[in-house]
Amino acid sequence: MLPPKGNFGSPVFILRDTAVIMHKSNLAPKTRQVGVLLFPDFSNHALANAVEPLRAANFLARQTLYEWQFLGITKEVVNSSSALPVTPDGTLSQHPGGDLLIVMPSYGFQDQGSPQTLRALRAAKSRFDQIAGLDMGSWLLAQAGLLDGQRATIHWDEFVQFSERFPEVDVTEDRYIATGSILSCGGASTTMELMLDLIGQHHGTMLRLEVAALFMHGERDPTEIVPLRMGDNQVVQAAVAIMRRTTEAPLPLDAIAKRLGLGLRAMEKHFLSATGQNPRSVYLSLRLGVARRMVEQTRLSVTEIATRCGYEDPSALTRAFKREFGMTPRDIRKGLA
Repeated sequence: MLPPKGNFGSPVFILRDTAVIMHKSNLAPKTRQVGVLLFPDFSNHALANAVEPLRAANFLARQTLYEWQFLGITKEVVNSSSALPVTPDGTLSQHPGGDLLIVMPSYGFQDQGSPQTLRALRAAKSRFDQIAGLDMGSWLLAQAGLLDGQRATIHWDEFVQFSERFPEVDVTEDRYIATGSILSCGGASTTMELMLDLIGQHHGTMLRLEVAALFMHGERDPTEIVPLRMGDNQVVQAAVAIMRRTTEAPLPLDAIAKRLGLGLRAMEKHFLSATGQNPRSVYLSLRLGVARRMVEQTRLSVTEIATRCGYEDPSALTRAFKREFGMTPRDIRKGLA
């Protein structure tokens, strides 16, 4: 077995709508195994956008939700397009398999579909639950015959050439495809979107929103929001961006809705559709998440943390904190001592 990457460390518990609430069930969520297959001249940007959301999910959930290994077709060092060297943990053919294989060629992709590579990809199909072609990854997956009759997308610079070269593939101009056994996206920014979508599928909308917010992904000036042109997730993400900036002095929900050009009821419908929760619950979870990170990562008093998270007194914070996490701030600090 190859050594796992991305261990978070001591398990505690996770965000409200992840797959299992630990302090209620005493069961840990499944740790998903991810292989990251690199090719010469791969994109650093795409690699970071694939792996960093997984690391952030582990950090925010305080659980090892994901482990990953860097793989090569051979054991040789793989250099990115900007000369960053990565030493693979092993080869794809040696990997026992897992939940997701990320295939990541970029520049020079047309010379990378060797018989050895295509055999390794075809063999990996039976060992991984899902395979994702990032950047130019769909090209190699199509060469291996893994996309016959499948929907796929690719970097838009190569869209026409790809559709002509592989007419048996249902090529689409979607930014990414995150359903089925073969996933795909066409660039670095869409890689982030794909990974966020997967985190949401695995562990719920709240964790997806928290990971996105950590990278300021998708945050926009509220004056630029046009709700009628935006889906539920986009409206919720814009509202959450406002909520995160106002944890110390929480805004009335109708004021947030007004900043988005919505009525309160309309905003509530977007939240219920996207998250299954009302805006008040989401706002509360965000504030308590900030409070917990302050408890764990700073020496601020509970009184100061309460003030910074919009609570009038520390007892009110402590009661809400225990309802959310099953422990008080003092309990957590004792555990860290």
